Amino acid sequence: MLSILTLAVVVGPILLPGDPLAIDAVLEARLLPPFAIGTEGQLHLLGTDRFGRDLLARMLLAGRISLAVGVAGSLLAASAGVLLGAVAGWLGGIADRLTTALADTLLAIPRLVLLLVFATLWSPGLGTVVAILVATGWMGTMRLVRAEVMALRSQPFIEGARALGTADSRILFRHVLPNALGPAIVAATLGVGNAILLESGLSFLGLGVQPPTPSWGNMIAGGRDLIVTAPWVAIAPGLLLVVTVLAATLLGDELRDRLAGEAVTLDDPGARA
Repeated sequence: MLSILTLAVVVGPILLPGDPLAIDAVLEARLLPPFAIGTEGQLHLLGTDRFGRDLLARMLLAGRISLAVGVAGSLLAASAGVLLGAVAGWLGGIADRLTTALADTLLAIPRLVLLLVFATLWSPGLGTVVAILVATGWMGTMRLVRAEVMALRSQPFIEGARALGTADSRILFRHVLPNALGPAIVAATLGVGNAILLESGLSFLGLGVQPPTPSWGNMIAGGRDLIVTAPWVAIAPGLLLVVTVLAATLLGDELRDRLAGEAVTLDDPGARA
């Protein structure tokens, strides 16, 4: 599902006729229902919005932005969490206490509140949305990686590497971190859907991607007052948002089950024998 969606948002805006950002001056071209024929003879599969713009083309263009923001925000947040968790779990002491205290403090505050506070402090835009997602999304991954590193640093193969004179930094990044990335990969995959949903929520409130640049959130916001007279304007991007978030969540769940199954197999003495 995600592969089809990715291909559609990359290729679709190029193949579909018309400019998804241009306003049509012809009043008859506005708020056309799905499968309607436009004034120039073109087919609008999902209809048009209040400015006569093809809804499908705008949805696919918005999909580029939503997917890019979701993936970038989730990956950058996971990367920050992995780095901080690895350093905190490996060094311990004051570094561990400070990092854990900061993560616990941010986790105690609802993420939506943090999003709204940061969004009002900075000017809206794509960069702001990604920065907000990173600033409010690294804590869970950090705690997962920290726990894995603390469990791994006393393993015999770590002591063997130290006995061979390997530097601590090389042990951490070459031997410990690769064995602690499983939970972080799952968290990052699950975080993609959450990041897309949060970006859409911010755009819906006017604190994220700003018009005329389309986003699923601001497209839903633009059609909420037409829900009775032209419901397709808000329902179409809403359904695509639901499908995308559902697909990302199912992918993360499946990945978690696969990794858990592999871990059980490796821990089974009969399997090793």
